[in-house]
Amino acid sequence: MDIYERLAEHLDKLPGGFWRTESGVEMRLLKRLFSLEEAGLAMHLTLIPEDARVVARRARIPVAEAEARLDAMARKGLIVSLHPDEGPAQYMATHFVVGIYEFQVDRLDEGLARDASEYLELAPPEHWQRAPQMRTIPVGESIPQRLEVMPYEQAETLLGTHEQFHVSPCICRKKERILGGGCDKPLETCLAMGGAAEYYRRNGIGRAIDREEALAILHQANEAGLVLQPGNTKNAGFICCCCGDCCGVLQIAKRHPQPASILVSSYYAEVDATVCSACGDCEFRCQMEAIAVDNGHACVDLNRCIGCGLCVTSCPEEAVTLVRKPEQLQPVVPDSDVDLYISMLRARGVVNTPGLIKMQVRSKVDRLLASRH
Repeated sequence: MDIYERLAEHLDKLPGGFWRTESGVEMRLLKRLFSLEEAGLAMHLTLIPEDARVVARRARIPVAEAEARLDAMARKGLIVSLHPDEGPAQYMATHFVVGIYEFQVDRLDEGLARDASEYLELAPPEHWQRAPQMRTIPVGESIPQRLEVMPYEQAETLLGTHEQFHVSPCICRKKERILGGGCDKPLETCLAMGGAAEYYRRNGIGRAIDREEALAILHQANEAGLVLQPGNTKNAGFICCCCGDCCGVLQIAKRHPQPASILVSSYYAEVDATVCSACGDCEFRCQMEAIAVDNGHACVDLNRCIGCGLCVTSCPEEAVTLVRKPEQLQPVVPDSDVDLYISMLRARGVVNTPGLIKMQVRSKVDRLLASRH
């Protein structure tokens, strides 16, 4: 079997999957990004971080050679490298989306942008529903003080759990601008935190910022009408600030008849018709086309509303509020990346594979260590 076909199969076995197309654009993407040598080595990595010597043994190459090649691949954003305070560097696979593709933001050219655009447009609609790597949280100013909010539902609280921060350009808006389209919303808005920020810093993606600037970017996102989408875990390591014009995830959701059914969210918007002045500001701000002014006031289509809160912060009459979904409709947010990956594999029907079993063991070990602190 062709080495790139084998790499495609390997990526599809990861929780995020790697969908196949009739046009073969996915293979063009792999050949753009991976050399034959890199493709061969990438297939020996899993989502469990491992030392170079472990990967070398699996790939049957010298340890020094494996380490040099793995470091180079990490710098190209093809895999992830971790550098613990003690012990050697560790290496792990990463999904194509969200992962490899987003790490190419500084290498994006017209050819890669065009292929990526075609690939994302051909994503199966059910992909994001059964394997949600991201979730939607409200902009901070939109959450009523009376409402009980979980810490992982607040972007500002997520920032407070980390010490390192990084910002990089939004690859979706950058891609659209390269292709001659897109919008005029801010470009430098993708936030990485903690270990993700360290990976970005080490590999020269974007720039380091402090917590104050990260908070300012969240404020800017609200002003610009951007939806906040962190990773779908309670300890998320990134927050994307997304627009309906360019964001791949939001574009796919907009094409779906019921975006609220495929995106992870805990809230929906509600309009007080007796207060609404029918100004249309909320309709203009909504990235899911979930609000329309009709019969003298704004109306919310709950099948399309994803509870981002942008309509709330733009309403001059304070007629729009966020409401928490009923308990039975509340999403279960995984504690960690490992727990997220396990749930994604199960949702895709992948069971009892070596990768899944390893992650289940890792999850149990992590919980045990956490209980001892």
